[in-house]
Amino acid sequence: MKDIYTLGIESSCDETSVAVVKNGREVLSNIINTQIDIHTLYGGVVPEIASRNHIQNVSAVMKEAIKEANIDLNQIDAVTCTYGPGLVGALLVGLSYGKALSYAINKPLVGVNHIEGHIAANYITHKDLKPPFLCMMMSGGNTQIVHVKDYTDFEVLGRTRDDAIGEAFDKIARVIGLGYPGGPKVDKMAYDGEATINIPKTHFDNLDFSFSGIKTAVINLNHNHPETNKADLCKSFEKAVSEILVKNVKKAIKQTNVNTVVLAGGVSANSYIRNEFLKLEKEGNTKIYMPDVKLCTDNAAMIASAGYYDFMAGKRDEISLNAKPDLRL
Repeated sequence: MKDIYTLGIESSCDETSVAVVKNGREVLSNIINTQIDIHTLYGGVVPEIASRNHIQNVSAVMKEAIKEANIDLNQIDAVTCTYGPGLVGALLVGLSYGKALSYAINKPLVGVNHIEGHIAANYITHKDLKPPFLCMMMSGGNTQIVHVKDYTDFEVLGRTRDDAIGEAFDKIARVIGLGYPGGPKVDKMAYDGEATINIPKTHFDNLDFSFSGIKTAVINLNHNHPETNKADLCKSFEKAVSEILVKNVKKAIKQTNVNTVVLAGGVSANSYIRNEFLKLEKEGNTKIYMPDVKLCTDNAAMIASAGYYDFMAGKRDEISLNAKPDLRL
């Protein structure tokens, strides 16, 4: 069987990334140009600045990815690029570049859903992983439980009704003075804390989530009781959100009778959350998969992997494909 090479382009937020992946699972290159230092100055991602930096960096990043993969552009079977969800200006840069490249080398264009990409990061880390499985998708913009029935067949079983979990991490980090990016800094501070603070949680009868109440409770605690130990506050927050995530996943397992669970998205790099899901695995009857920490955050290898499965399923997009900042699975 002929090897299939997909070139992935990711620019949905503040990472300019291009990768080459062989047969959906073997990463030949995965170049990431991050803008964290730039946006740290502003306490968060500034969309216009992100777009400008994508424009400046995407060509050089692509050339480096091709060089590291040690292949010729003509060996690429498909150009796969994120077209949503994300920041519309940032998306347009990567998508426009991908469309131009697809046209120039006369190879198919495949638009990839960014959420699908995060799920596919697990295929790179775990060569044995195959659908069906449940995915606990958690990032700065999305929190949802997805029933992955096949490589390109998804059913969302529950999603957040307000804030995404990553957004809650970032806002709490900002309020208690940790700065941006919030997730890793909250996780680091929590190492020295104890989960001694009771934080109220929102529960639903279905598989939906809500993190705005937890976020507000932590922020109010910090404002009204400034003497509160910040490390304890971070650890207590992590404990509260982890309990919600694990509880809903257990309900999803019972509902679907699918007991293979994968984690995905930037927040799946959180050490406390990872450990809580490993505890679930130790309880028995549940198999937990997690992507390598370096593949949890935005990268083009996951887009090239997801794009491979879309391509093999016959997906092709026209040059008129537009960015969709609110795209859903």
